[in-house]
Amino acid sequence: MLTHDPYVSIENLSFSRGNRKIFDGINLVIPKGKVTAVMGPSGTGKTTLLKLIGAALFPETGRIVIDGHDIHKLNRQQLLEQRKDIGLLFQTGALFTDLTVYENVAFPLREHTDLVESMIHDLVLMKLEAVGLRGAHNLMPSELSGGMTRRVALARTIIMDPKLILYDEPFTGQDPISMGMLVSLIKELNQVMTLTSVIVSHDVAETLGIADYVYILSGGKVVGQGSPYELKNSTDPYVVQFLEGKADGVVPFHYPCKPFEEDLLENV
Repeated sequence: MLTHDPYVSIENLSFSRGNRKIFDGINLVIPKGKVTAVMGPSGTGKTTLLKLIGAALFPETGRIVIDGHDIHKLNRQQLLEQRKDIGLLFQTGALFTDLTVYENVAFPLREHTDLVESMIHDLVLMKLEAVGLRGAHNLMPSELSGGMTRRVALARTIIMDPKLILYDEPFTGQDPISMGMLVSLIKELNQVMTLTSVIVSHDVAETLGIADYVYILSGGKVVGQGSPYELKNSTDPYVVQFLEGKADGVVPFHYPCKPFEEDLLENV
């Protein structure tokens, strides 16, 4: 059970795309200073949830409160100020391809602050040092490996010293070494910078290894929640199927359809 002060509260949230209900009255609490994971199969709305937290999308019902602010009731200027406290690590890294590593990381400072160039220089090198890539500051994105790209993107994400970081599938497409580096970085940065982190992922082992609390989503609902230890010892059939990667179970292997025999005999 969560006992820490919430930094993000998601209350009775519903959201649809067309006739498809993505979330149906879900409730989540993101505790301050902790790593919270939101997991579930592809298509369960994990990335959509991050967009709702960042107010890029608006819910049908319910609300999202971040650090005491109902994020969807803020005016434009208030929202821009609130977003300065939020960092988003995109699934692809989303680096500017025509800028060097240094200029990519410096970009938010140039856009949102009036810092002198010498201060920007020091801050950029500090953040690149934190992710182990200070020596790569003159490289172009095309010269980076997938793991390096994700680490540069992480340096850019933390350059404004956000209070909340949203990670969109940070481990996707990474080799074991790069994945291990990212897991270690996320955990270390959360502790050193006293961050509140939200990770959406379906990479079970890596996510459970760093999360303090986990929510599992399916069918628009929260179908499981608890600490990694509690989930690993859960007997709930959905939690067991998801964590063990079983092909069939509560979530069926076959997409709903009429009996196979009827299809075969339809044109006979």
